[in-house]
Amino acid sequence: MASPLKDLYSPLFYNKLSDCLTEVLPGFDKQKFTQQIHTKEFENMELKERMRHTVKTLHNFMPADYKKDVAIIKNLIILLRKKGIGEDGLAYMFLPDYIEVYGIDDYETSVDALEFTTQFVSCEFAVRPFLLKYTNPLMKQMQAWTLHENYKVRRLASEGSRPRLPWAMAVPELKKDVSLILPILENLKADPSEWVRRSVANNLNDIAKDHPGIVLEIAARWSGINKETDAIIKHGSRTLLKQGHTEMLAHYGLHTNGIDLSDFKVRTPQVKIGDSLEFVFTVANTNAAEQKIRLEYAIFYLMKNGKLNKKVFKISERIFQPGESSTITRKQKFILITTRTFYPGMHKIALIVNGQEKATGEFKLLA
Repeated sequence: MASPLKDLYSPLFYNKLSDCLTEVLPGFDKQKFTQQIHTKEFENMELKERMRHTVKTLHNFMPADYKKDVAIIKNLIILLRKKGIGEDGLAYMFLPDYIEVYGIDDYETSVDALEFTTQFVSCEFAVRPFLLKYTNPLMKQMQAWTLHENYKVRRLASEGSRPRLPWAMAVPELKKDVSLILPILENLKADPSEWVRRSVANNLNDIAKDHPGIVLEIAARWSGINKETDAIIKHGSRTLLKQGHTEMLAHYGLHTNGIDLSDFKVRTPQVKIGDSLEFVFTVANTNAAEQKIRLEYAIFYLMKNGKLNKKVFKISERIFQPGESSTITRKQKFILITTRTFYPGMHKIALIVNGQEKATGEFKLLA
């Protein structure tokens, strides 16, 4: 069994960190730092709590001058990189967290610190409170970052400005006015880094949830620039496609004329929690020309309040030749996970062809 993420903040981690701090922080007391870290509450702290606890403890040993703190953080990063320790490691996100906690009132120093630190460990979460307080100047800075030589800084521009960045502080202005974001995405739509391009796609997908028309316009304008940009559009349109958005489906030539769905059967009308639902169906292209067919299915999960909650899963998307048919069998696991609670009772399943529900069935989930 995998160790909890909070265990990234282990005695070994703090020992390595302390050894490095001893080299860059004058007068650093390793023993005292270790004692302050390992309080009686530490064991019950979760990941984010341990990260913030590390930040606050480190602050006790730093100079009483934020600009000097940043200089030490930079020297620490240089040393960690030289020793091959921690780059892109989740545990070292305490470094941008330090900037977030103690640098919010020093915009210039913190922006420079974020640009430097994100090249070692991502600052996408730490940048959010600064966006909230300094929205317009920081968005201009992010646009400048899109031209940075380091792809991690360019990614910070697109990932940090996402309107709906998961697990991050909300910045309402970014949902309301995406005109602040669009110049960033324009500059990065053909970025050489796949990591950056995927971030651009995720940003587009966020925008689509509040402003689908803007994403439709971008899809039309960017389409055909190159295969990488086409991939950005497709990934950035995934929510609209799952929602069966008519105009986005049309953009990809997805319609249901001449597509035949038959022999749909739920093979497991009763499913125990821990087992899998199994179903089968046949799809055919009866057109005289080839046709792209996108196949999905939706599980309507029974909720605690008795209502059903729809979740769409993709099966495939490919070209079917004239007269071609395919029989497809799929399984959907009902294994317990931390992100979903299963409630016994009647559930629904629907087959979706090119964005349209074409067949439905029911099954009973057993405890």
